[in-house]
Formats: sequence, structure tokens, C-alpha cells
Amino acid sequence: MAVFASLKKASLVGAFFVSVFCLPAHAFCPAPGKLPQAKVQRVVDGDTVRLADGRSVRLIGINAPELARKGRPAEPFAEAARERLTALVAANGGRVGVKVGVERQDRYGRTLAHLYDRAGNNLEAQLLAEGYGQLVAITPNVSLVNCQLEAERQARSARAGLWAQLRPLPARAIRSGGFVLLEGQVQRVDRNRGGLWIELGNSVVLRIAPQVLDTFAAADLRDLQGKRVEARGWVVDRSRGGLKVGQARWLLPLTHGAMLEVQR
Repeated sequence: MAVFASLKKASLVGAFFVSVFCLPAHAFCPAPGKLPQAKVQRVVDGDTVRLADGRSVRLIGINAPELARKGRPAEPFAEAARERLTALVAANGGRVGVKVGVERQDRYGRTLAHLYDRAGNNLEAQLLAEGYGQLVAITPNVSLVNCQLEAERQARSARAGLWAQLRPLPARAIRSGGFVLLEGQVQRVDRNRGGLWIELGNSVVLRIAPQVLDTFAAADLRDLQGKRVEARGWVVDRSRGGLKVGQARWLLPLTHGAMLEVQR
């Protein structure tokens, strides 16, 4: 689920069908072998399902738009993403193959897993290829990151689904926490025991923790100052705990190398 920047709330009629039926059919991230099957009780949203055995499953590798809740309207493509996942599950008789991640649960107690159809196709990659969410890569559940990234690139290149409208938000325009795709120019880079800190102006800093540093290409982190970057992840407002002088208000922890792209 996500907060999508620079995404106009235009009508989804037509865009939904274009994204589903006009893209080339590629099989991204095929299943690694025979997997345990599970019955889906209901599809909660574009990246979460409830299984008949009681487990709530958060799909690994995709962040879909937020549905309406707590008085906030649904984000663009949120309903379409849920409908598409519902259709993919229904096409398989309501059953899915389940491969649980290395990290088995998130902080909400949901099972973290990859889901597959009866042909062995990865459902997250299918959704990404059709533009129903953005790639997220969170160590250690990154076994499919390369093929899922390729699936997203297909949708982005075709301007399918949410990519017909979504543009990275300039770092200077960040006004709230939550998931965001942003861009900016690197003003300063620091390294300390807390990791690598990449400052985008005075308001946003990206942090690469030491334990995930090896997931980033060394060439991407070399001579970063002055370069433009695109980053994604969950922004944290640090002003609530009190800011030190000169400290950026908005912190974006980068959880894997796929969450940062250096513009060439």
C-alpha cells in the first residue's frame, strides 16, 4: 500500500483494461518448483490476501495503492489493483501456491510470501507488469527482486496502469510521511557507524544501513555528490522527536539497492 506522489486522480475507466489486455504476456519469476497450495478466503487489497487457514498474507515485492480508510479517499488504482488480484486468484479456482519469505512475518503479524498461479507464474510480478503497484525490495526477502524489477520496467515503459500518471516527487516537495517515489540532486554524502547518508537538499536524507550496504552496486555509490537520483520507500518525519541543527526533517531508509537509481 502506498502514498503515490504526483498522481492525478483521473478516471480509471479504460486505463484498467488497457493495462491488463494491451501488454505483452511475459512470464516473470516462475515458481521454483512444486509449492504448497492454499485457498484464498478474500482479497483484502492489491497486495494482501486472507487465506482460508486464517493467515493474512502480504505479497513480497509489491506495494499497491491504498484503499479508502479512516476518512481518507482511496488512492488512484487502489480499487483496480484489488480487482485485478481478485481476478488472478479467481482464474485459479481461488487457490494459490505459497512460498513464504526468509523473513516470515512483518510487524503486523502478516505472513510475508510470494504467491503463484497454477501455471507457476508469480502474481506479484504479474501485477507489477500491468502497473498495479510499485516494486519494493526489503532485505532479506529479495530472491525475486531482479525479475520483479524487470516486470515493473515493462509497465513503466508502456505507461501502463498507475505509470500513466505517476511521476517521481521532487524531494523538496515532501510534506508527509508514507511510501513515496522521489527524485532529487545529491548535495552531500556522509558515512558513519549508522551507515551511508545521502542528503537531497536540506529537507530529505536517504540512509543506507550497514547491513544492507552490500546490496547496492559500488559504482552507484561512487562520487554521488551532484548526481540526480530516484529513490523509493517509506519516509519518516523526524521532527516529532526533535531535530538537531542542520538535520533533515524527512528520512528515507533504503532497504535494498533496487530502491535507489542513480541517473546517468
